[in-house]
Amino acid sequence: MSQATGRYPNLFHPVLIAGCLVVMASFAIRASFGLFQIPIAEEFGWLRADFSFAIALQNLFWGISAPLFSAMAEKFGDRKAILAGGVFYAVGLVLSSYAITPGQHQWLEILVGFGISGTGFGIILAVVGRATAPEHRSLAMGIATAAGSAGQVVGPPVVQWLLQGMPWQEVFVVLAGFIMVTMFALLAMKVPPPAPLAQNEENLGQVVRRAVKDPTFIFIFLGFFSCGYQLAFITAHFPAFITEMCGTISPTGMLNALGISTTASLGALSIALIGIFNICGTILAGWLGNKYSRKYLLASIYAMRTVVAAVFILSPITPESVLIFSALMGGLWLATVPLTSGLIAQIYGLRYMGTLYGLVFLSHQIGGFMGVWLGGAMYDIYGDYTFVWWIGVGVGAISALIHLPVDERPWQQRQGLAVA
Repeated sequence: MSQATGRYPNLFHPVLIAGCLVVMASFAIRASFGLFQIPIAEEFGWLRADFSFAIALQNLFWGISAPLFSAMAEKFGDRKAILAGGVFYAVGLVLSSYAITPGQHQWLEILVGFGISGTGFGIILAVVGRATAPEHRSLAMGIATAAGSAGQVVGPPVVQWLLQGMPWQEVFVVLAGFIMVTMFALLAMKVPPPAPLAQNEENLGQVVRRAVKDPTFIFIFLGFFSCGYQLAFITAHFPAFITEMCGTISPTGMLNALGISTTASLGALSIALIGIFNICGTILAGWLGNKYSRKYLLASIYAMRTVVAAVFILSPITPESVLIFSALMGGLWLATVPLTSGLIAQIYGLRYMGTLYGLVFLSHQIGGFMGVWLGGAMYDIYGDYTFVWWIGVGVGAISALIHLPVDERPWQQRQGLAVA
């Protein structure tokens, strides 16, 4: 590590590895919550909507608390904020194992949402960005984001295996222990804090007030909404959509080779495919972000998502089309994260990147809440998901357009040019 800058000259370094471990564990657990819906509903006789609303609240409060944890990290230190997130996560899981009513689960998922926030992208990407040399920063953020995707691939099968051998309550406790063990990775996350504020340098409050008045920040904030909407809707409702639209499956050819004989197995494979292709997509996006305009890359990703989703819903829904859609959408899944976080660092600097990204991420999670909740509500009204799909297509198109007027110049440079 350079003593002058506090940054590692190489791409792979202890902070990146530790950050990847924390994010992977956090997202492995988060991606597994859908597996608890049936066991919990069957034990207590709940409606599916009861547990779904708990997950929607989890997404919402994950977003609400993201800027708070990032501000905590910038004031008290990254490791303390991440450890606090781990504690929230573990406590929420343990207490959830004792919940016996929908209301109890819904309130406790708020704690879990805090935990995901404290161990998620907002803090981890900020600390990885601060520890990485500028020429490697975007790719390092892509790798850290891809670690979350790896958790999405690994977590659900492991949790499903645990559920086959023990009650869901005990699995929650095991997951709580797992997230706390992961906190030992923080010992390697040693990044010098930002230098003390210079006499004429703005503090956190001033930076936030200036950012929220900047049209560029508003464009990025609004553009991230569709990412959350699309991801949360597909994660929560795509397996059910597949079951209804594909009907029966004839296990022949490629499907037989993949062991797919039911719509349930097709739904599980589709989510896994999204996670696998997402790993490649996020790393590629991070690499491209080092070389090309991030705003145009983001506009391109949102445009491609819009086209992929529109073509899929307009075409006959078959097992083959589901697998193709999953692979294509997976490549675009979290590719927006390293580019969005990198764009914020590029424009507003690294010192308060965590808090500013946390504010933008709130828009992502509001979109996630709407995607999960609206998917269920519209299904109850219309009996299918078509209307919700087209909302996702529409907001994706808006996100593609709204990134075009983003001014990528650093804020200090814009100020200088304005004065000149």
